[in-house]
Amino acid sequence: MAAIVECVPNFSEGRDPAIISQITDAIQAVEGVALLDVDPGNATNRTVVTFVGSPDAVVEAAFQGIAKAAEVIDMSRHSGAHPRMGATDVCPFVPVSGISMEECAALARKLGARVGKELDIPVYLYEDAASRPERRNLAAVREGEYEALPKKLQSPEWLPDFGPAKHNARSGATVIGARPFLIAFNVNLNTKEKRKAMKLAAMIREKGMLQKDAEGNILRDDEGNGIRKPGLFKCVKGIGWYIPEYERAQLSFNFTNYNVASLHDVVDTVRRLADDEGVVVTGCELVGLVPLDALEQAGRHYLSRQGLNPGVPVDELVEVAIQSLGLRDLGPFDPQERVIDFRIASDGPLVQKTIRDFVDTTSSSAPAPGGGSVAALCGSLSAALSAMVGSLTSGKKGYESHWLACNEMAVRAQALKDAYLADIDADTAAFDGIMTAMALPKKTPEDKHARRSAMRAATIEAIEVPLRVLERTIPTLNCVDVALDGNRNARSDAGVAALVARACAEGAYYNVLINLEGFADKDYAKAALGRADAALREVMGRTEATTQLVRQQLVDSIS
Repeated sequence: MAAIVECVPNFSEGRDPAIISQITDAIQAVEGVALLDVDPGNATNRTVVTFVGSPDAVVEAAFQGIAKAAEVIDMSRHSGAHPRMGATDVCPFVPVSGISMEECAALARKLGARVGKELDIPVYLYEDAASRPERRNLAAVREGEYEALPKKLQSPEWLPDFGPAKHNARSGATVIGARPFLIAFNVNLNTKEKRKAMKLAAMIREKGMLQKDAEGNILRDDEGNGIRKPGLFKCVKGIGWYIPEYERAQLSFNFTNYNVASLHDVVDTVRRLADDEGVVVTGCELVGLVPLDALEQAGRHYLSRQGLNPGVPVDELVEVAIQSLGLRDLGPFDPQERVIDFRIASDGPLVQKTIRDFVDTTSSSAPAPGGGSVAALCGSLSAALSAMVGSLTSGKKGYESHWLACNEMAVRAQALKDAYLADIDADTAAFDGIMTAMALPKKTPEDKHARRSAMRAATIEAIEVPLRVLERTIPTLNCVDVALDGNRNARSDAGVAALVARACAEGAYYNVLINLEGFADKDYAKAALGRADAALREVMGRTEATTQLVRQQLVDSIS
């Protein structure tokens, strides 16, 4: 799997399109990166840029963006609502696929060293790239902001990790690091009262709020530090402010781990607390991109609250999340543009075909798609049928004891369905990989060695794809088992789910065997065949019992 890294630099300019374009043009000029999003803010005077690519390309693009920002932004003249300390205020690397957090931290250090040396900008490392524990938190590093830098840089405790320990009046300082995916999320209120927004943000965020006595004095501990009441959610940073362009107050949150504090839980809590304060949430907005998983979680949450089955297709889950979170209340929201998973990857060319086009292509003289892709298609249909039966059972009178099991099953079935769909194209891509390896030159000993290595890797991939399709039919049959206890009017659908799961398994098994034929690595071949035999035996035994049961039930129903 090719390594993909996301980079999300924040530049201290959100009002001048010409300046922003110069920076983004410098980033896009680097081969191997894709610019996904540019999100300027007038009140914050800040632009959040998101791009992805290979590690080396992303580091180069980040440097070029930082260099251009240093050229076109003058921090001595900057003002805005958002905390900041540099022309490029913060530049995090985020692992997307095929790369670890530790490797992203190494990229941050590599970039920081170059920025410090070549651009004479003080650089601090934060989060997973931090050089010491007290520098992990961005807020701690940025405390005092740009205005505090001249004094801060003179303190031994705040010497930069890279670059000169002297104030760069034009560019300020830059914070570079590695972190998990961060979701920047704003919540608007129907009030101009900044104090209410600040109070609500303090109640939500992990940092909480300072405690005061009856006279309004801050309570302090024995060391003189203000005593704080922790907020309601860990892994959430927040601030409340007034946004003139919206003529209302706003809560601005950073979710540093949406699996600890979810979008929907925070939004639901803000709505409740806002009502206690006599104000109303009038809409929410994302700054930058959001992981698909975060919206899927929200979609399932709101469907469950409505008493509906959450095991629906991804597009429906996302739409429920968008509407429930109010992401279109402040402006357009296109998930194809704002969900990072949709920007990085999409359905393969075979899955994108119409049914007729797929069948026609399969029936042509082209060697692919073939049996492996068709087997994966059968698996996707089995999972889809089980999800359907689950939805037809949930909420139906007389099946109350099955609702929860059907809800959980439908969610699993949707995930299995999507995995099978991806393997329709993966199987054909694996075949193409073998053809490409076979066409490699074999004139010299070096050519022959490279060709043998490529053939081995391509053949293993061609074995592993149908093998995982085969092994996936076991959890797929677990979904069928739940469907069999569901709505009796859908028994035939559950039966067909079992039949196409069996076709999927046996078809995938054949593709494992044909690719194992003549494979030189006998140890690998023996292990792969053992896995395939075990999975097929289980599938065949279970589907035989299931189809007999369904057949008998349907016959009995008309007797």
